[in-house]
Amino acid sequence: MFPEGFVAEQLYAYTRPDDVVLDPFCGRGTTVLESLLNNRQGLGTDINPVAACIAGAKANVPALKSVLARIGELAGDFGKQTYRELPPTEFFEHCFHQDTYAEVAFLRGILSWRRSSVDRFIAAVMLGILHGESHRSGMYLSNRMPRTISTKPDYSVRWWRERGLRPPRRETFEVLRQAARFRFSQPPPTRKGHVVLTDARRCARVLRKHEGSVALVVTSPPYIDTTDYAEDQWLRMWFLGGEPKPMLRLHKDDRHTSAENYWSFLEDVWRGCAPLLRDKARIVVRIGGTKLDKPVLLQGLRGSLVQGLGGRTVRALNQGTSSQIAKRQTNSFRPGTSPDRLEHDFTFSIS
Repeated sequence: MFPEGFVAEQLYAYTRPDDVVLDPFCGRGTTVLESLLNNRQGLGTDINPVAACIAGAKANVPALKSVLARIGELAGDFGKQTYRELPPTEFFEHCFHQDTYAEVAFLRGILSWRRSSVDRFIAAVMLGILHGESHRSGMYLSNRMPRTISTKPDYSVRWWRERGLRPPRRETFEVLRQAARFRFSQPPPTRKGHVVLTDARRCARVLRKHEGSVALVVTSPPYIDTTDYAEDQWLRMWFLGGEPKPMLRLHKDDRHTSAENYWSFLEDVWRGCAPLLRDKARIVVRIGGTKLDKPVLLQGLRGSLVQGLGGRTVRALNQGTSSQIAKRQTNSFRPGTSPDRLEHDFTFSIS
């Protein structure tokens, strides 16, 4: 996730109020939200349901009173239930207290996060409290876990057993109310954006009403040979309707190990975005990886843009700005791993 200030810097440099800004790999929605907060139009797509849910909640924030009313309605409906869904695997028995699991499973089954902005916002809040360092905060529903990624089931159960850790009883609806109120501690944007759960290569099809209007793209594609987002977020994926286990390579482009295939993939993405770009648009890409250095990344990225945006002139505005990747997850789970990993920001003019 790149910081808000990075997006704001691009907005001030390359757009004016009311301009359209796109992120085809929108992730948690930083580009979309910052665009809306700075009086721009924010658009995003992502193929990962977790990303689309969180970014979509930021793009279309309902009123707090509507959110709290819906949570109250859900709590009342849960209280009328006589059936309690059993945990599907041993992992869930160790991850959640049985009463907490019943509430989580109920919300999983009833929230219409794809269609309702209120339910989407509640689901996004749930994703934030679903698991985390519960020994440090009562705002996490799970047994002790990282909050950034979902650890694997077998590893988690073994780790909890070795330490004699049991899941805490959390009052899910009350924690949900507190977390929702916290999200409104800062005013949400007054403008509404648009985020679509889809493959980035379908950008122009799902956002066709914005054809020829995008002034700026600020994005960060999956880094080559770095991570598999669906696998790392499997528990949150489960909450949104997925399988109760990690799904390696849920999408074939979740993790590329071949540079040739990676650039071909990005070429297709730019081709899918091309009809949306206006003349003299700008594309800002933050990119990294463990295999390719900065010159190779610049060359490959520019080549993919030239091929994907066939017929348009692609000009690099700089040779890239580099920075260290902060708080790498690998450092936490693999002691001794080198922290020296760089990511690079490249800016291109498209005409």
